[in-house]
Amino acid sequence: MDANSNTSQFGELNPDLKSEQVREFEDKLYDRIVGQERAVRRLSGLFQIYQSGLTIPGRPIGNLLFLGPTGSGKTRLVEAAAEVLFGDERAFVKVDCGEFQHSHEIAKLVGSPPGYLGHRETQPALTQEALDQFHSDRLHLTLVLFDEIEKASDALWKLMLGILDKATLTLGDNRRVDFSRCIIVMTSNLGGSEISRMMMGTGLGFASATQKYDSDETDVSIYHTAVESAKRKFSPEFMNRIDKVIVFRPLRPEHLEKILDIELGQVQQRILNSQAENKFVFHCSEPARQFLLKEGTDPQYGARPLKRTIERHIVFPLANLTATRQITLGDFIRVDFDQDRNRLVFLKAQEGAIIHTAPLVAGAAPLSDDQLGKGVAVAEKVAAEEKPQIFPYTKFKVQ
Repeated sequence: MDANSNTSQFGELNPDLKSEQVREFEDKLYDRIVGQERAVRRLSGLFQIYQSGLTIPGRPIGNLLFLGPTGSGKTRLVEAAAEVLFGDERAFVKVDCGEFQHSHEIAKLVGSPPGYLGHRETQPALTQEALDQFHSDRLHLTLVLFDEIEKASDALWKLMLGILDKATLTLGDNRRVDFSRCIIVMTSNLGGSEISRMMMGTGLGFASATQKYDSDETDVSIYHTAVESAKRKFSPEFMNRIDKVIVFRPLRPEHLEKILDIELGQVQQRILNSQAENKFVFHCSEPARQFLLKEGTDPQYGARPLKRTIERHIVFPLANLTATRQITLGDFIRVDFDQDRNRLVFLKAQEGAIIHTAPLVAGAAPLSDDQLGKGVAVAEKVAAEEKPQIFPYTKFKVQ
């Protein structure tokens, strides 16, 4: 019997298929992370390995090194994964490596050995309780972030050799910490300046609108530039324990526009989830969006200043308007740009534009979040049409 007739007895399987939970995890990451598809796919792949139970015994689930320019989303990806998995973007263990530039500061992580000064006073940060604090009945998984690893003393890198290879850390009092249920992520800006110079002299974090760097050759050059920078910094035994080096690409203008949408959406969600009684909806016009993009992108820091710009030009004014009762429950606020004054202006529709217009009944329950949400959908649909004369609005009824 030949090989062909042998294999014809079996049905072919699809190894590229992902479980429903992993697909949902990946889709939610794509909703939060812009322009870094490779990193999202790699992280979701590790999650699938964890789900299948095929992790290597006695090793972490995965050791990842994120390289690339500042402001390109390296730390944000870990925060987004924690938010998707645990419902809180702070639900991960973070080690700020800038705090460990001297070898003696390692005691803050593992504690001082018995007999050393401050043994009982120095409580280790990387305990088993710290790793397991976010576990649930559904998910026994921990995300551990070593942020800006290149800033740490080489004593920390040596300490991590056992963690990356054997998933074990011995504390100062000889207790052992198990990292076998952890995804370990290390971030670094190594290679960021070289990548930026490759991008025709563009600044760190994002690329110019005219930049063309989608060719495979340029993509490979970016990867090798970042990896070579890491190899010059770290020892071979350290690099050899890393499962995957992921290079974050500079963000393009279209990426920044999507990031702006995400950040504005988060501000809207904060308003609707707040304890304040006067919840409302706001919408930024296209000129206002362009103003925010212009003010919120910096050649040296990439997209990172965008959130600060939104806080300054959107959140602070809205907070003042709310505190002074200029905005009330159910109002629809349009944020526009006044070119003459070179500033954003805030315009309001009629009072309570997105809530039911019927007279309030004495003793009636306040408007629920579900009802308000339906009104929000109506208001946003009207705002999206960008009609020339969008004011004054008629009042929208909650369906």
